[in-house]
Amino acid sequence: MAEYEHDRQKKRRLTKDGEYVDTSKPSAFFKPAGGREWTISVAIPGSVLSTCRRDDQRTNVVSHIARALAVFSIDEVVVFDDSHPDARAHDVDPASYTGDTDPCGYLDHLLQYLEMPPFMRRALLPIHPNLRGAGLMASLDMPSHPHPTDWLPYCEGVTVAGAPEGTLVDVGRKDGPVTIGDKVPPKTRITVRVDDRDPSRAEPVEPRAPRAEGGYYWGYSVRRCGSLATVFEECAFDGGYDLSIGTSERGLSIPEAFPDKKKGREPLSFSHLLIVFGGPRGLEYAAENDPQLNGMGIVRGRTKELFDHWINVLPGQGSRTIRTDEALFIGLAGLRRLWEGR
Repeated sequence: MAEYEHDRQKKRRLTKDGEYVDTSKPSAFFKPAGGREWTISVAIPGSVLSTCRRDDQRTNVVSHIARALAVFSIDEVVVFDDSHPDARAHDVDPASYTGDTDPCGYLDHLLQYLEMPPFMRRALLPIHPNLRGAGLMASLDMPSHPHPTDWLPYCEGVTVAGAPEGTLVDVGRKDGPVTIGDKVPPKTRITVRVDDRDPSRAEPVEPRAPRAEGGYYWGYSVRRCGSLATVFEECAFDGGYDLSIGTSERGLSIPEAFPDKKKGREPLSFSHLLIVFGGPRGLEYAAENDPQLNGMGIVRGRTKELFDHWINVLPGQGSRTIRTDEALFIGLAGLRRLWEGR
């Protein structure tokens, strides 16, 4: 009994007002502040894996990237190929391990795996050699991943057979699946809104509805591109990205690029923001290997002309290099003030 009381006391801390708080459970849950139409996208190159020699190193990098995307509520991640077209592997077997032959496909595969709620992975993602180290990757624990202590009006689900009318949808809850009125083929991932009056029933909604209507962070979508230029050209949003930021050790510091004119500065105005990170050899390397940008004369020092802002996320770094998965955390932490409070 004495040991229990000792452990219990260790989990209690005093606030500034002298009140005790229970620190045995996390309290930093995502709290929506109203629906939002604006989005934040991040683009990363396949060369982020070029320094990895083993699968455990590759899964570690992907895990760090996915954690950064989730922690900073990124809505879209774009994986682009920054290698020279002649150096790319052709006729890659999609059923084989691709970490060392098709890094972009490997990133795409694992990032989608981590974004998907764990309960539906077995139904939607077949066993694959790329996933042999998946158990070592950190959980993202996003609002779209069901938790026994949470109740949200929206759910991600996978359809299952067995409903006489409508369709049963497994949403990962202990009280069983919900029913929707629409007929949907089995093993289809859908987003649903649960009926407030009858939690056993729901209606399908667009994947963007939890964010646009409820204000919830609902994970990220993954888009794969063949070059740096197509990151912009194949944008899925109407009107494209209206604000773009490129990162480089030759860019301005964040305070220089976005000076505080006054303490009460309003958040940056945009509809769809894109932040592009380079690999070990930078975004200049990606532009140099892009035939389309070469034809436009955008190479080396002119790469910055692709972007509205060209920034250095950490001037005066102590290490000779900053890995892309590290730059994600550093850069997003510094840039977050641009949209915080919108």
